[in-house]
Amino acid sequence: MTEAAAAASDAHSHSTPREEKAFGFWLYLMSDAIIFALLFATYVVMAGNVADAPPPHSQFDLTHVFAETMILLASSITFGFATVAIGTGRRPAVQLWLLVTFALGLGFVLMEFTEFRSMIAAGAGPDQSGALSAFFTLVGTHGLHVSIGLVWILVMMAQVALKGLSVAVVSRLERLGLFWHFLDIIWIGIFSVVYLPGLIE
Repeated sequence: MTEAAAAASDAHSHSTPREEKAFGFWLYLMSDAIIFALLFATYVVMAGNVADAPPPHSQFDLTHVFAETMILLASSITFGFATVAIGTGRRPAVQLWLLVTFALGLGFVLMEFTEFRSMIAAGAGPDQSGALSAFFTLVGTHGLHVSIGLVWILVMMAQVALKGLSVAVVSRLERLGLFWHFLDIIWIGIFSVVYLPGLIE
């Protein structure tokens, strides 16, 4: 077998499992999208069931929510910079942009935790009404996903440091990118369906 044929064979052996993993991950994202769709539908149905508790929108802070949104959107941009660095094989730049993405994602989670804590302290916890239960479940599920993404970023930073930008590592980073951008899309939906109508009332 010639050297060119060997290289082609090796590329094919890597590409097929990589394509299969990408397809499997898309299936996962679609199933996750279904879960979020159900949570959105539940919130819309339950939004008016406030009982004697304050409605969720009475606890929203426009400045806080806007800052959360900008931080998460910025993290998507910085992950895009990491993706560009992956394409050019610049490992230090990949690590730098992953670290910045992690810092922004962590800031988002901390702001969300602060929001939850202040709502609970104001008597608007998830046990107070159906609307609040639906709110905490939807937004909390998104926050949990972001937290999982943060752990994933740390794992990938360790793999990049130990293994470099190998085919397997790059494949995992691609799937992490899909996951991270998916969370941004879900947050835009949350901002549009949950926060924005409440803030303009």
